[in-house]
Amino acid sequence: MRAALIGALAGALATLPGLGSGTLWDNSETAYGEVAREVLLTHDWIVLHFNGHPWFVQPPLYFWIAALAARVFGITAFALRLPSALATVAMGAVLAYALARRCGERAGIVASIVLSTALMQAVIGRLAIMDAILDLAVTVAVLSWFRALETGRERYYVYGAVATAFGFLAKGPVAPVVALLVVVPYVLWAHRDGLRLPSLRACVIASFLFLLIVVPWFAATASRTGMRGILQLLGHYTVGRYTGVIENQSGPFWYYLPVLILGFFPWIAFLPPAIFYGASRTKDERLWKLGFTWIVVPLVFFSFARTKLPNYVALELPGLAIVTALYFDAVARKGATRSAIIASTIVPVTIGLLAIAIRVFTLENRLTVAVAAAVAPLLGAAIAVFAGSLVTAVLLARRFSIGAAPYALGLAMLAAVDVLAVAVLPHAEAFKPVPALAAIIDRDRRSGDAVAIQDVSGSNALIFYTRPGVIVLSSPSDASRNVDDPRRVICDSSRLWLVAPRAQPTIDPTYGRSRRVIATAAKAALELYSGATCSPASR
Repeated sequence: MRAALIGALAGALATLPGLGSGTLWDNSETAYGEVAREVLLTHDWIVLHFNGHPWFVQPPLYFWIAALAARVFGITAFALRLPSALATVAMGAVLAYALARRCGERAGIVASIVLSTALMQAVIGRLAIMDAILDLAVTVAVLSWFRALETGRERYYVYGAVATAFGFLAKGPVAPVVALLVVVPYVLWAHRDGLRLPSLRACVIASFLFLLIVVPWFAATASRTGMRGILQLLGHYTVGRYTGVIENQSGPFWYYLPVLILGFFPWIAFLPPAIFYGASRTKDERLWKLGFTWIVVPLVFFSFARTKLPNYVALELPGLAIVTALYFDAVARKGATRSAIIASTIVPVTIGLLAIAIRVFTLENRLTVAVAAAVAPLLGAAIAVFAGSLVTAVLLARRFSIGAAPYALGLAMLAAVDVLAVAVLPHAEAFKPVPALAAIIDRDRRSGDAVAIQDVSGSNALIFYTRPGVIVLSSPSDASRNVDDPRRVICDSSRLWLVAPRAQPTIDPTYGRSRRVIATAAKAALELYSGATCSPASR
């Protein structure tokens, strides 16, 4: 339990400071934040809505939790990001508890620190998306089933099934699929290690509880909307993501290799010696095999998917943390190897080169005030990791201090992540024009006014920071896209608030309406169309 509390603390320190800093990021945060907000606006907890229309892209669990948080804390960035932060805190606790129970307190604490301070986990734990909840569900399921295979206790199979059910409600079938992709190959690999396979009764109970949790929402949705929405969610937006490209999010087969290298920073430096050491002489062979399977099989699975996004492979981070923690635990018991000391020098060298690059860039480029103001805290974060990695190398080189080495690097990463969240990210607001323009619309709009956006990134943000019913217009020169015709919208609205490019040509047609630029922000402008409606000739 002490390891679990320390693991939870690591997750909290990595995600909670500065969690509500700044506005939501477009595209996913504002889209998912708006769906959660419309749960409260429509009072409909069954059929999800976006921009006033039924929305069948993701299951409801994140949106339910986010809506409850928004009811308590208001519809703020903090409330909508809180579910991800809490899931990261829980993951740190779960992983620490499982490893401490299996191979000692030190291994559990180190695993949770590695997981919580890995760059990708720290980022996902601060975003208003459902991936952290999915990752938590898969982690609980895999560790529960691993415990069941070792002890033969049926309740752990049930715990895993319940976890995958909640993961299903968070992001669909990917939760049970990935959990089984880890556990089944592990069983095939380690079947000679005395594993205890589930009984028929355990399988029946686990399956029953899984269906009991998953089916009600799908049945309620189908009773309201028919099977169209369910088929769209499970077909197009689940199977379709794997077999086809959704929203132009594609990539080569090797797409996830650089993603994992960056996402597991700074601990990636220790992964090669950790894999080599574990493959040759780890005392926790079963656990190492589980962690290695957790790394490799989902990586191959997602590499074959046609749609690719970086956050998909965050599901592997617990496996990476397990393998790395077992290595640090072995090093603390037996003494640092030359490879460990060499690996520890990779991080400061990398960070040092990055700091030099930032400094050169700032000297040779004329930066905006917002960018220039962010340089100092960004360098401060880099210096924190640089110093922490140097201390880690020194600690590894001394026999009596080896055990403290991962804590030094973990604390440095916690400091760096929190500096970025509190001191750097707020400067990004200067590059988000839509929230400021949306505030003007909300302040001055009248009943019956229409709101639209044209050729500016941020339509989801405009919906979130105003209200549902925002219109996306095609370019004046291209009305062939699957968006609204600007002539019809401009002519039919009593008044129209339009967010458009700041450099939009003045020759764009007004169709006889009066057009004024109300405000500008970054590269966007807020225009107001008013006056007499269009004549038949202008239509």
